[in-house]
Amino acid sequence: MLVNGCDCSIVIKTTHREIDVPYSNETLREAVSILQEEAPIEGDGVCRGIVNKHGVTGCVVTPLSLKTAPLLLYLAMGAVSAPLFVSETRNLYQYRLDLLTMEDTEHFDLLQDRGGERILYEGCRVQGFELRILRGEAIKLKLDIYGETAPKIYAFEESKQLEKKGNERFTGECVTYQINGKENKNIYGTTLIAKKQGGTTTEIWIKRALVKGNNIPSVIEDFCITAQLLRDSYEIRRFGTFRITLKRLVLIGDETEINTADSAIGLLRFYVAGGTSAEVFTSGEGL
Repeated sequence: MLVNGCDCSIVIKTTHREIDVPYSNETLREAVSILQEEAPIEGDGVCRGIVNKHGVTGCVVTPLSLKTAPLLLYLAMGAVSAPLFVSETRNLYQYRLDLLTMEDTEHFDLLQDRGGERILYEGCRVQGFELRILRGEAIKLKLDIYGETAPKIYAFEESKQLEKKGNERFTGECVTYQINGKENKNIYGTTLIAKKQGGTTTEIWIKRALVKGNNIPSVIEDFCITAQLLRDSYEIRRFGTFRITLKRLVLIGDETEINTADSAIGLLRFYVAGGTSAEVFTSGEGL
């Protein structure tokens, strides 16, 4: 999840929505390759490289918030059902989005404001993503982005400001895990990794505290991650939820290090042989 980039402001634009994402790191850049110009057959010709500009490459890392979770998870995975928005209600964010990890997802535009330099990347796609959940930290999503259109300078009015309401962030403290229908309270965090080049492959890394008699099986039929956002202005209640369900997990590596004086946190790597799906509720419904 380490990104050697620069703090910036990011705006994501689709055919239906335009939102800013919270504090983010990015390494977006123009994709270039070197074409070698060979010397002629006769004579002492000069070999040189020619820069070939062809689109955009890089990544964006941002915490998931109440406002951005539906769109960002949708761009990362892909939808199998349309979102529902209920207007004229007290709840401004009433979405239910059913998602499935798909190789081909929607195009979107990305506007980057970095130190006063505004660059527009058009026709971007997600070629992979990483979702990291860890106790004591905000839940972060990394989108690996590529595009075939070269970036360009973008100018807009200084007074134009996107609405920033609803940016309450999901954290790893309010996450529960269920293994085959039974809650496991010894899981410290997870990292879900999906790569979509040449077919979608998915892994999940599970960090768990080593507790006697609480081993995680090497084959898991159903693994469910539920993240909740709580609002406590008057009473503590669920204000937003997303749930990710993984099917048929197969253990491919145990990287537990027990030579430590502190509590041992073991890392298990699982290959997701079955399906990966997600549900997003930003109204407290469907819990």
